[in-house]
Amino acid sequence: MQDPSDSGETPGSAENDVTDTALSTVLVEVLPGVAVVAGEVPPELKPDLVDFGIVPAADRRQISAILASIGSATGVAGNLGNAFAGVQGLYRLGDATQALLKSGATLAAKDGGFLGAMTGPGGTVHQARFYPVTAVGKAPIAASVGPALAMIALQMMLNEVSGLVRTTLAVTNQVLTAVRKDQWAELAGLVAAVDRAVEQAREIESVPTSLWDDVAGSGALLRKQLELYQGNVRDHVGRISRADARGQREYLQSNTEVITFDVHALLSSLNAWTGYHALRAGRARGAGREDAAEAQYAEVIARDTRAEFDSTLAEVTSLVGALVRELRITIELREPDAWPLSGKRKDVKAARDSSARLLEAIEPLADALHPPVPPLGVPDVLCGPRSLDSAPYLRVLRWHFEDGESLRALGFPEQLDNGNPITAIVDGAMEMFAAAMDKSTGRALVAITDRRIVLASTNTFLEQAGIDRDIPIDQVRYVRAPAAPDSGPRRVIDLITRDENIRWVFHPDVDTSQVDALAAVLAESMTIPDVERDELRRRRHPSAEAAGLEAATR
Repeated sequence: MQDPSDSGETPGSAENDVTDTALSTVLVEVLPGVAVVAGEVPPELKPDLVDFGIVPAADRRQISAILASIGSATGVAGNLGNAFAGVQGLYRLGDATQALLKSGATLAAKDGGFLGAMTGPGGTVHQARFYPVTAVGKAPIAASVGPALAMIALQMMLNEVSGLVRTTLAVTNQVLTAVRKDQWAELAGLVAAVDRAVEQAREIESVPTSLWDDVAGSGALLRKQLELYQGNVRDHVGRISRADARGQREYLQSNTEVITFDVHALLSSLNAWTGYHALRAGRARGAGREDAAEAQYAEVIARDTRAEFDSTLAEVTSLVGALVRELRITIELREPDAWPLSGKRKDVKAARDSSARLLEAIEPLADALHPPVPPLGVPDVLCGPRSLDSAPYLRVLRWHFEDGESLRALGFPEQLDNGNPITAIVDGAMEMFAAAMDKSTGRALVAITDRRIVLASTNTFLEQAGIDRDIPIDQVRYVRAPAAPDSGPRRVIDLITRDENIRWVFHPDVDTSQVDALAAVLAESMTIPDVERDELRRRRHPSAEAAGLEAATR
């Protein structure tokens, strides 16, 4: 949808220039993030339009009446008034779309809604009007709309999980013949029966008694299947969360087929479970035209199904996210030719090849569940030798990032110097050994984001994606960049955090201005919380405070 301000017009002029007869599309947000599309459906909406599915025909007529009542209440007439009465389907509003549609500052307001323009293929423009969810609440017959909206909520859940199941078919077809065949046969029969009943209900736009009787006895069996695969997935997530980085990778690589099957089986059982309860609610909705308690029961079914749906989908998202993250990291690790031992090179190459094949099949599901972190660009502050290539580090670091986290600076000091001469000697010897074996000098990786400071050894990071530790950015207390004593042209950065002192020593080839820039980025986060400041003040005069406390208790 295009903001009217993009065309250079002010919201006021857009309101005055657009007539009701030019407006043929209406979007009414009946639930948070879910809109009913009425009137003409522009080409850009058609691919994502969801039909009403199991929503009964009577509810569709009621929704049309509600929309018409909104039009009547706002005095809309003509072509737009007709559009209200012609409901076409459902549309899920993404976060960006919702922010645009709800922005009264950028969309012209008229008749209780917002005016906007949707640009279709070839530059054709369709004027549309958006009514937020609050408009439905103000409708004259809003009190009776709850059960109808409950059916819409169930249809949107069913549509979402059905799409996810389809994305897993490519990878599961490869493993179904070898993994848990007996379990799949039992689940597949239940899924097929519910799917068939849902399709028949969609066709006749109702859930008659005879149709419901075909699946009414499936509830306990579906619950058993759902709990079985919920348990399997929770077990996988628990094992991954308790293991270290290496243990996670080993578990995922050795259990790839089982995990893949369990994810598909859980989504399939969730799909059948949601369909079963959609039919159950549809049956109650039909009876609710004569019995108010049945209508209310349909709302209860939708509410409880939503809670189960959200919880299960969150578990699937967590597991698939962890699996795909490890596959992506494995693919990005250092090329096998860099490994000194032939056996190790073969192991790494085999892991990369198998990870690439599985990732190709399961990545669409992961992206549908949760959009991936975008590639990391080279930050403005890159503090390292001129010959250093930052690209391999950025490719691996990307998959350690959280949603919305941004990279501010990247540094490659020669070593982490904690001031201990024995440790410095050992570190120097290990660095010489790494250089001899790997033909690249071992350094430290320092990645500064808007949330934390990531510390790692460059060799460990490129070979195993291992991170030594994270330091939350709010734990930075003081930063300085003095000249390093007895180090010639080397520059250093001293970082004092809440719990430790760290010194980074940089190679003489590193640009001095980049060292200063890295220190400046860290310095922006320098702070000491009041609680820590008060604690230091109390330590300053402990005897005086103790004497005062003793006097107060007398």
